Amino acid sequence: MGLALVHSRARAGVHAPAVRVEVHLSGGLPRMSIVGLPEAAVREAKDRVRAAIQCAQFEFPARVITVNLAPADLPKDGGRFDLAIALGILAASEQIPLDALSQYEFLGELGLTGELRAIDGVLPAALATARAGRKLVVPFGNGAEAALAREVEASTARTLLEVCAALEGRKTLPAAIALPTQRHRGPDMRDVRGQAHARRALEVAAAGGHHLLLVGPPGCGKTLLASRLTGLLPETSEPEALEAAAIASVSGRGLDPARWLERPYRSPHHTASAVALVGGGAEPRPGEISLAHSGVLFLDELPEWDRRALEVLREPLESGVVTISRAARQSEFPARFQLVAAMNPCPCGWAGDPSGRCRCNSEAIQRYRGKISGPLLDRIDLHVDVPRLPPSELRPEAPDGECSDIVRQRVIEARAIQHARAGKSNAQLGQAETMTTCRLGPHDQVLLERAIDALQLSARSMHRILRVARTIADLANSPHIATSHLSEALGYRRVDRGLATIVA
Repeated sequence: MGLALVHSRARAGVHAPAVRVEVHLSGGLPRMSIVGLPEAAVREAKDRVRAAIQCAQFEFPARVITVNLAPADLPKDGGRFDLAIALGILAASEQIPLDALSQYEFLGELGLTGELRAIDGVLPAALATARAGRKLVVPFGNGAEAALAREVEASTARTLLEVCAALEGRKTLPAAIALPTQRHRGPDMRDVRGQAHARRALEVAAAGGHHLLLVGPPGCGKTLLASRLTGLLPETSEPEALEAAAIASVSGRGLDPARWLERPYRSPHHTASAVALVGGGAEPRPGEISLAHSGVLFLDELPEWDRRALEVLREPLESGVVTISRAARQSEFPARFQLVAAMNPCPCGWAGDPSGRCRCNSEAIQRYRGKISGPLLDRIDLHVDVPRLPPSELRPEAPDGECSDIVRQRVIEARAIQHARAGKSNAQLGQAETMTTCRLGPHDQVLLERAIDALQLSARSMHRILRVARTIADLANSPHIATSHLSEALGYRRVDRGLATIVA
């Protein structure tokens, strides 16, 4: 009778809970069973493991083999346990030393030839292995990803035979090596002609981490502006980048280890469902809003989205977290992103244009705007009108605007002020922090209250106006919110009044 214990990691959201792979050999008619809540891909591991062991010139035991994946109540999925199961069988049958397994954790899917194939979710597992104080062995294809967790001693292998040779002391596995980091800033603000008001709003949004709605006719530059936001944001900190990279790692869509420090920019099509946005599935995976964590989520043609899909944004915009509940498990994904949305002012897109070409009646405009709920609009800090540009501003000889590097420097300085004051960006301030940090003078308080009454805005909108005003003051390096800062912040709500006038 033989017994072996091998350490591995499961996948649960962006976490990697420990799994003990226990292998027991006993007498009886030869068979192999895997217990411990395995899903189909894990149950099929017995066929992959048998072929891999035989191709590696080891003996597959002709005995009763019981594989227990503990804890038993944690669902196990994928081929990530193949390598650990194979090593457990070889150790239990005394074909490799048992003692060598205790200091390692193993991840990897086996091919029938014994080749180790890459899996997803390696980065969270590497971070968890480092906290457990063990070493990690992963397939060669996952080496660059595992190396992002600098605290873990990660090694790579191409085949089962290489791992066994290393455990026997006949070979040393190569260390996982990180790829050279590439930083791609994205498109430059210099490409945006005119639109001084929208450019300023984009700078304010970047400086304070505020959400932004761009309203204007077709072809006025809304998408062009939105795609420039990531180039204005400060570089991510390493913990922030690792959190975003871990989400990409478990998403099943791949993580580029060379570009893990870049802020994500996601722009799903307006036909995407609520599940595509928030995440889900039988094995919960992150959706677009989690994949945009620490970056930008751009939703074009906002009224064309299904209303149920848009409503799932409301809670993450406030909490920065998405929780997906299933009967067997609950997964939580970070989702602190900057929302940039774009829409036309009416179905034809030309309401309010000086050309007068709009022929939409008030009922059509009301139905169009009614596709976006008031609570969702309430959560967007800046509502900006983006008008059609005159042809003279599109001439090749027209002067370029400021480049992204210049604007980014102002954004970085404003963010430094915010973090020194509150430890976070202005958009993340709570209600109590807002009232303390964004105090107004008596005259400005009256001005704000009159504007709230005139626009019929909610208390949430009032707090967001105060945070935007605080950001504008930070960009001006002002210790207090002046009347000019508050007036500019109120100006970013003029679309509320402008669209209401169009409907009337």
